[in-house]
Amino acid sequence: MNKLKLKRILRLIFGLFLFSLGTVLIMQADLGYGPWEVFQSGLTNVLPLTIGQATILVSIIIVLLDLFLKEKIGIGTLLNMLLIGFFMDWILFSSLIPLATTIIMKIVLLISGLFTIAFGSYFYIGSGFGAGPRDSLMVSIRRYTGLPVGVSRGILEFSAAMGGYFLGGPLGLGTIVTAFGVGICIQIVFHLFSFETTQIEHEDLAETFNFCFTTKN
Repeated sequence: MNKLKLKRILRLIFGLFLFSLGTVLIMQADLGYGPWEVFQSGLTNVLPLTIGQATILVSIIIVLLDLFLKEKIGIGTLLNMLLIGFFMDWILFSSLIPLATTIIMKIVLLISGLFTIAFGSYFYIGSGFGAGPRDSLMVSIRRYTGLPVGVSRGILEFSAAMGGYFLGGPLGLGTIVTAFGVGICIQIVFHLFSFETTQIEHEDLAETFNFCFTTKN
């Protein structure tokens, strides 16, 4: 594996860790689940699933939709489904981030979480190994509609939150802020780095494996 490929893989893993950290920061703000967590929790009210199983089910459905929309599915897409949950469990188990008990602390954790997710998205999407299932859908909306990336993400987050609410998921003030705020934060961070998601040439699984097995160290 050459140095460039290794650097991209490390960027991917670092981005996924940041995304997980941001998600936990929002959870520990204790102002309501994030939009997708609301939706996945809502699914457990109508299906015999745990929230973890619901998360996997939603990811699979979104990946199939991404394939239909001709978005590339890469190793980054698969690691997104596996590592984000692993990192979240590790961060929560380590108790590194305490549950917010004051309104100031809640706001700080919520805003920090939104920007941490935005930076995480920048790093792992920019690695070129395939965006995560939900980010691939965001890129598709951006590609087919021409809407700004922040608006595209906001549409997804709001839709997930509303769907989860009607399924009985735990929607709170933090959910609404996250639904709109994460798109804005992503827009700010991507603009800061002059990063355009549709210009990234993602590797699919076949391309990555072909490189690994045909290229000498």
